[in-house]
Amino acid sequence: MKRASTSVETFETLRGRLFGLAYRMLGSRADAEDIVQEAYVRWHQADRRVIETPEAWLVTTATRLALDRLRRLKTEREAYVGQWLPEPIVDAATAPDHDLDLAADLSMAFLTLLERLAPEERAAFLLHDVFDVAYPQIAGALDRSEAACRQLIHRARERVRGERKRFEVSDAAKKALLVQFAQAIEAGNEQAILALFAPDATWTADGGGKAAAGLLPIVGAEKIARLVAGIREKFWTDDRTVALEAVNGEPGLCFRDAGRLAATLSIATDGDRILAVYAVVNPDKLH
Repeated sequence: MKRASTSVETFETLRGRLFGLAYRMLGSRADAEDIVQEAYVRWHQADRRVIETPEAWLVTTATRLALDRLRRLKTEREAYVGQWLPEPIVDAATAPDHDLDLAADLSMAFLTLLERLAPEERAAFLLHDVFDVAYPQIAGALDRSEAACRQLIHRARERVRGERKRFEVSDAAKKALLVQFAQAIEAGNEQAILALFAPDATWTADGGGKAAAGLLPIVGAEKIARLVAGIREKFWTDDRTVALEAVNGEPGLCFRDAGRLAATLSIATDGDRILAVYAVVNPDKLH
């Protein structure tokens, strides 16, 4: 009984880390929770007498499970209607891996960058650069040589690093821009909206074919300002509220209709203007 109790305690201390890895791999809270549950089942069934390092064993197991799930999801995501964005986690204080102090690597901007990587590139990059896992363990998790893993990480880093630096802005700067944006939306002030965006800003919305959203990203401040003004005119309801909240560990906006979450909005910014908007309006992702 004591051994079983210790086994559960060991797993629970690592649950947040496993969830954080799976969520960053898959961009879905439900899928990440499934991976954690499956890892627990395998942990429970394993002969732990031959497991030297529980954390390494569990991280390896979760990585392999996430890779398998990601490969299976490939066809589904290719058939997805419109733009696919990760399922948002609202209020990072309740995020299962909040204690890891990795909020910046939960951002919509960062997770969207990860979508450019092949599954094994994503896994290797996350394990090394986000979770500080050593090369020998990464090699074991991916069943590749250390040299091959170094190459995977190098390629992934080159594809992500340049863009990632654009998003290193203080929460205070993001909050200030989001507050101004929310005020401009509520006032229906198209010129005030326009002034907040960089000329080449982008607007990406995920409706999944179940809510109004462009099938392609909108590019350009003027087009975005017209879009937002049009949304304000056509779709605004009397009971809609806009609140500044934590979305994926950073400041974002939550739109609610009669208390029901209808949309989340995250931004990338240089601190002065908004460079990119990530709006999730697919109701299946807004539980």
